[in-house]
Amino acid sequence: MARIVGLVGKANVGKSTFFAAATMKAVDIAGFPFTTIEANKGVGYLRSPCVCTEFGVKDDPVNSACVDGVRLVPVDLIDCPGIIRGAHQGKGLGNQFLDEVRRADALIVVVDAAGATDDNGQPVPPGSHDPVEDVRMLEEEFDLWLTGLIRKDWEKIARTAQAAREEIGRHLEEKLTGLGMNRFHIAETVEKRGLNPHAALSWSPDEIIGFVSELRKASKPLIVAANKADKGPADENVRILKETGYQVVPTCAEAELSLRRATAAGLIHYTPGDSDFEIPEPEKLSGGQTKALELIRERVLGNWGSTGIQEVINSAFFQLLNTVPVYPVEDAEKLTDHQGRVLPDCYLVPRGTTAKQFASIIHTELGESFIFAIDARTKKRLGEGHALNKDDVIQIVAAKSRR
Repeated sequence: MARIVGLVGKANVGKSTFFAAATMKAVDIAGFPFTTIEANKGVGYLRSPCVCTEFGVKDDPVNSACVDGVRLVPVDLIDCPGIIRGAHQGKGLGNQFLDEVRRADALIVVVDAAGATDDNGQPVPPGSHDPVEDVRMLEEEFDLWLTGLIRKDWEKIARTAQAAREEIGRHLEEKLTGLGMNRFHIAETVEKRGLNPHAALSWSPDEIIGFVSELRKASKPLIVAANKADKGPADENVRILKETGYQVVPTCAEAELSLRRATAAGLIHYTPGDSDFEIPEPEKLSGGQTKALELIRERVLGNWGSTGIQEVINSAFFQLLNTVPVYPVEDAEKLTDHQGRVLPDCYLVPRGTTAKQFASIIHTELGESFIFAIDARTKKRLGEGHALNKDDVIQIVAAKSRR
């Protein structure tokens, strides 16, 4: 199943601009709260060095793209409605936000690094608001909502598990499965909190609250996009955010969107994540366009090394969700599929995925008829339990293949 990353945060911090830059999908972008009134869904891209360079071949991508040796792999992103304090009680767009965010496997929390928007997303003088509070507010609202949801049936669930002399995980999973939380998340959380999984009925209110918070961290890991990093006291706020222990990436969504639009118009050469861009024909640009691009180069790329948009998306999938790119081929010698296309596909799979599991991801019947796999680099046979590594190029040998 494809993993989904959700863009979350309060209103007016640049989430919609971030989403538009990441997906180039048309969304309403404006400087007022609740521009996004329902979750936008789109496709972004992960950036990873393509193995075509290592093998010295010209590839023919099908499910992804390759630009100058950089493989761009599609991933699912959703832009959730803005959140405010009291969202767990239904304030603002709280119900819509919480209903949408439950589908995400990881979260990118977009905050205003310039500190120029208050709790409700209204403009305030730069530096007058602490962006750390925005991250904490989101965590608190999610935890309060989840705690309320769990407590509704807690006694019944705990009694049932205790009567059956079973751990709480299997019984609680049935209630939480729609939130992307499974018994493995629950077991991990119980162990980390030092709780007795066979005696959940005796957990104190504080223990339940601690359990819920830890469960949210296990099932919805987050990374902070310190957006508007080119404005006001952003440098200092980025430093403070990092000191809190959050994983933080400085971002400038407006700059990324401008660069992508300029690329789409053929005015510059730029691949998402690059530290600079090229202007092949300067005479095609107006004075205003040239000045705007130079400001991006100086204030964003020169200061932070990139706009940060690609970095934060990569971190969400590669680090938070711990996925790795793997290339399936049908001919390990030629690196081709049945149509002769070289390195046509690149799949993102959880680290530790076995060769047989990978076969099932490609096609259910391929997994069912799996015999062995072949490593295109070593030409060695791999058994069904072999764990795949980053950038593996794998041929699946099956009794009956539909590929």
